[in-house]
Amino acid sequence: MRLFLTLALWFSACTTVMAADYAIEKVKGNVYRFSADHYHSVFMVTEQGIFVTDPINKDAAQYLKNELSERFDQRVRYLAYSHNHVDHTLGGEVFASEGVDVIAHEYADEDLRWTKTPTALPTMTFSDELTIKLGEQSVQMKYYGPNNGRGSVSMRFMPENVLFVADWIVLDRMPYQTLPGYDIHGMIRSTKAVLEEKPFDVFVGAHAEMGTGKDVERYLSYLEALYAEVRDGMLAGKSLETLQQDIKLDEFSDLKMYNEWLPQNIEGVYKTLNEQSYFDRR
Repeated sequence: MRLFLTLALWFSACTTVMAADYAIEKVKGNVYRFSADHYHSVFMVTEQGIFVTDPINKDAAQYLKNELSERFDQRVRYLAYSHNHVDHTLGGEVFASEGVDVIAHEYADEDLRWTKTPTALPTMTFSDELTIKLGEQSVQMKYYGPNNGRGSVSMRFMPENVLFVADWIVLDRMPYQTLPGYDIHGMIRSTKAVLEEKPFDVFVGAHAEMGTGKDVERYLSYLEALYAEVRDGMLAGKSLETLQQDIKLDEFSDLKMYNEWLPQNIEGVYKTLNEQSYFDRR
């Protein structure tokens, strides 16, 4: 029996280690995408050191740290959190233990401290914009206001002109379920702001696919159509159940998880309009 338990525990541990599907791929120039299952982050290699974004979790961070040390003759100089959510920020201590500067927006920093998140806390914060220069390369970080979580920012890697955003822009897939932690107004406003700025060459999100400005424009079109259909239906007195039956948005039916998550997306906007705009009190 003892041997059986020992083997069972060993097999379970091996399965856990092998369960995560890690990958590193070049995006453009010295900018790379790191994937851990369905999560993505970005890092940039320069002659002045490596700039790493979301560690995702401790195991993923340790894997990435090992890979960076084997592949590149540079140390990690900066670790930047895209926002406060723990499915992106855990594991920061793997990098911070070696004196790496940890960067986050001031609202993300506040949330990580108030909630006692078990990760490396930021050593550098900013309110609106921050640019980190590493020789001839740089990372431009910008806050657009509420959209997902607290202190969610974009990061533009130059001169490659690669834009990284976590969660509030997702390409080739529906927004997540009932939009937990999202601000639909802020998602629309922030995505518009991104598209009004200097065009980027490649977009990388924390989930789903990479793409271009045209792909981000289509994502914005989905958000606006979803919002308008739910809002107008609520103004007409329709219930959530009726809205979920009536709203189809067939022009976006090619998006991954369309059938599964469209009713949930509708529910998310419906609840937001009631909770944030008091539609149910009109």
